[in-house]
Amino acid sequence: MNEATRDTASADRHDTSAHGNASAHGDASARSDTTARNGRHGSGFWGLTLGSIGVVYGDIGTSPLYAFREALRAAVGHGPITQGAVLGVLSLIIWALIIVVTAKYVLLLLRADNHGEGGTLSLTALASRAVGRRTMPIVMLGIIGAAMFYGDSVITPAISVLSAVEGLKIVTPAFEHAVLPFTVTILVALFAVQSRGTAGVATFFGPVMVVWFLALAGLGLLHIADDPHVFGAINPLHGARFVIEHPVTGLVTLGLVFLAVTGGEALYADLGHFGRKPIQSAWFGLVFPALVINYFGQGAMVLANPDAIENPFYRMVPEPLLFPMVLLATAATVIASQSVITGAYSITRQAIQLGLIPRLAIRHTSETQSGQIYVPRVNTALLIGVLFLVLMFKTSSNLASAYGIAVTTTMVVDGLLGFVVIWKLWRWNPWAAAAIITPFVAIDGTFFMANLLKLLEGAWVPLLFGGVIVLLIVTWRRGSRVLLAKTRHLELPLETLVQTLTKKPPHIVPGTAVFLTGDPDSAPTALLHNLKHNKVLHQHNVVLTIESADTPRVSDEERVRMTQLSPLFSKVVLRFGFMETPNVPKALVIARKQGWHFDIMSTSFFLSRRSLKPAAKSAMPRWQDKLFIHLAKSASDATDFFQIPTGRVVEVGTQVTV
Repeated sequence: MNEATRDTASADRHDTSAHGNASAHGDASARSDTTARNGRHGSGFWGLTLGSIGVVYGDIGTSPLYAFREALRAAVGHGPITQGAVLGVLSLIIWALIIVVTAKYVLLLLRADNHGEGGTLSLTALASRAVGRRTMPIVMLGIIGAAMFYGDSVITPAISVLSAVEGLKIVTPAFEHAVLPFTVTILVALFAVQSRGTAGVATFFGPVMVVWFLALAGLGLLHIADDPHVFGAINPLHGARFVIEHPVTGLVTLGLVFLAVTGGEALYADLGHFGRKPIQSAWFGLVFPALVINYFGQGAMVLANPDAIENPFYRMVPEPLLFPMVLLATAATVIASQSVITGAYSITRQAIQLGLIPRLAIRHTSETQSGQIYVPRVNTALLIGVLFLVLMFKTSSNLASAYGIAVTTTMVVDGLLGFVVIWKLWRWNPWAAAAIITPFVAIDGTFFMANLLKLLEGAWVPLLFGGVIVLLIVTWRRGSRVLLAKTRHLELPLETLVQTLTKKPPHIVPGTAVFLTGDPDSAPTALLHNLKHNKVLHQHNVVLTIESADTPRVSDEERVRMTQLSPLFSKVVLRFGFMETPNVPKALVIARKQGWHFDIMSTSFFLSRRSLKPAAKSAMPRWQDKLFIHLAKSASDATDFFQIPTGRVVEVGTQVTV
């Protein structure tokens, strides 16, 4: 573990020092909400609206493939399909879309941006800034929300692609045995192309999804006339009456009704890429109407033909168009899967910058779009998880039991953090803030409890997955604090060393030496070892610290802070936002503009590579101690992560017990 990254290992300390300062695509300077609304890349409003349809709404847009079917099956059980059950399920779906997605996310939380960015981790940073520091409850909420997003990233590709390919069974029963192999092939191919980047095909996401939503609306209009009684579902009393009259069945049904709103949290996560106005316009102008019309069409058709409950979505499709619709649905589900995969990469980068997880190798797949990134380890882990789910559950109906719990957890977290932001940052009266947030949290909590009823049927999978992620994050943070405390105890104060070397300097050699450290107040271990073994000091010595800000990006004006300690020593602090990938050489160019004259070819970067060993007595349990050491060993090399020229790096090895 490199001393260069003790900004990660000492996350809590840097949260304070940087405080003056949870799918996410692109790096740029910090900007205002107005700029964010106009779009990051300077695209036109309608271009951003089209893009948001392709990226933001892929998940929720493919829910009609399975949501109504699974909810109605739960509502009627083995009994006959009744008008009350159909209207009750439709009413619950429609009002879930109105309250959870439209009111909570589209109209309210999209306004809670962190310098133009959204998502659970952005909201966590915003809530921390609102209260003035990072409190444990806020940090834990952010950790839980981020962990559950990974669970969603595993389940969405599995259930979406599987439900689309299952349409082949409607085309001809002969394809039934091919569904699983086709699904696995598509998913393996999807994850295999991630390393090549998606910038090229992403331009087709918007148009393809526009065709998909138009097809949803067209199919719905084609069948609404089958039984116009479905319009009665607009009355929320139908949904309320169904739940009250069938409390147990109603609660189980609610858990599956939630499938219709999964992906709603993506509205907020992708705020920084498209801006609030384009996302809202896409929702009200196309996505929401298309979803409602399609659900009405499915309900009307099932009332007219109860046998269609087998697969109401594909039963709506005229037979000559069935195979093309399977292809379109597959394309739409691949796009939905791509969106959550990209989101997983983005939240990983944020988590690294916020000190929640060890460094992971991050590759840029585009020369023009810095937000196009690829995280190999995350990609592999997601692929293994997705294939495990597909092969374990085999059908989208079985997998539906595992879906929802991860998203409901994230939505509850967003609601609680949103209350802090509205109260503290927006300076609302606490009772007014509670009045507006409590109904949303209550509804999300009800959906959460409903999904818990499916614990033994599959909901344990995302909970287990999320629990493992939470354990890893908590272990990393706790171990990092222990490591920081031990190294601080052993190190010499930097000011003391500078004063000593100023009075009695050793042999001075030309050039510049940069010593990376996570603690700017202590003498870097690499500096001490260089003095001890080489007995020389460079003409210019820079103690360099890298900090993570609680903002998505940091402007060039705030990127570098320089302090001259003595004629031989200076202290430099580089700050990066949690949406940025640190690039030390580029940041040092800014430092040169501020008066630090150096030649990169005569500059050496000194890093301390620590070998961690378990201590006889540790502040952590033995198992957690070993887990932290394993995480530290798995961290990517600091030279690559900070993009330092490898030919200019000198590493010094030390051993530390934790």
